[in-house]
Amino acid sequence: MRSSTAVLVTLFTLLTTFGTASAGAGAGAYTTSAGQNAPTAPVARSVRDDDGVVRTRIVQERVAADSFGNAQGNDHDLAIDGAFEGQTVAVIQLYTVGFDFSLPKEALKQKGFSVYRWVDTVPTPAELERGLEKSSQLWIIADSTRHLSDEHVRVIKKFFDAGHGVYIWGDNQPYYADANVVASALLDGASMEGDLIGDQVVGVRTDSGKPGVLPNHLLTTGLEHLYEGITIATIKPGRSKLQPLLHGSAGNLVAAYYDQDGRRAILDGGFTRLYNKWDTAGTARYVKNAAAWLVNAERFGDAVVAPSVRSAAVIAAPAPITPAPTVQTAPTPSPSLATNAIGLVLVLLMTSFLLVLYVPGLSRRD
Repeated sequence: MRSSTAVLVTLFTLLTTFGTASAGAGAGAYTTSAGQNAPTAPVARSVRDDDGVVRTRIVQERVAADSFGNAQGNDHDLAIDGAFEGQTVAVIQLYTVGFDFSLPKEALKQKGFSVYRWVDTVPTPAELERGLEKSSQLWIIADSTRHLSDEHVRVIKKFFDAGHGVYIWGDNQPYYADANVVASALLDGASMEGDLIGDQVVGVRTDSGKPGVLPNHLLTTGLEHLYEGITIATIKPGRSKLQPLLHGSAGNLVAAYYDQDGRRAILDGGFTRLYNKWDTAGTARYVKNAAAWLVNAERFGDAVVAPSVRSAAVIAAPAPITPAPTVQTAPTPSPSLATNAIGLVLVLLMTSFLLVLYVPGLSRRD
């Protein structure tokens, strides 16, 4: 019976993994938890049916949680470890008081990213353009003074329009000078303003405009609880197509994301999360998720994924996640399974072989 149970769990895992596969290039970057705030895993349980017979069923159960209530372990980040080896996050860091970027750098390293920073100053537009040619994304951490010229902004917009991610960080007034300059140019007049005290952990948003993080999005993979930052600004989307990502405890929009026409950006009014109370709920995972999303593997495919992990996992489409049933008697393959002919043949052959060997044993009454 024990060996039959193990076969059921293995078979269910194989089928659900293939069933969520995307046919797009770049497969191998994301974990099987991608797009789920509260990841689950298949577990074999003995269930007494209505006829009184105890049978083995595959049940989806939540994975173990850390002390803040988020799924425990890097397996429940958006990207698998090392997925983006060889990719660089370029950072223009203009606010540096008590902030050396060492904590985000260490977190990003887990996913394979290296970091190149311009600190307390900006390069010339020509130097910036050369640096961005070697980078997968750009993070801008503003201070209270404008440093970026119109020519800098032109270089950044060219980078963004080519599909490379841009993360625009500001904080409470007045620490968003260049953030607003770049956001206005890239995101059709978007900006941030104000100065609110946050310093709270928020959960998953249940209603539009209420405090919390976006439910079941790639960016919020493995995050049911997230620290909002200490002093924070409020995002003003303007005419842009920004979508809410994080509403603070006061109900203000702290972070928003843009995902249109193969281009991605995040506008965030709480850069204190990058260094203050780093070990509070979810910060390291969120930073890793953000970089993994901004690298835009859905657009660039295997060109941005480390060769060693290209077939280790699957890119999951950012679709709404429906809650798993309490008890599942058999896996239901996704229609996307048919798009992968080789995988389908392999799974069917393995299924037939295992069923021939083990189905007679599963039919016994305990």
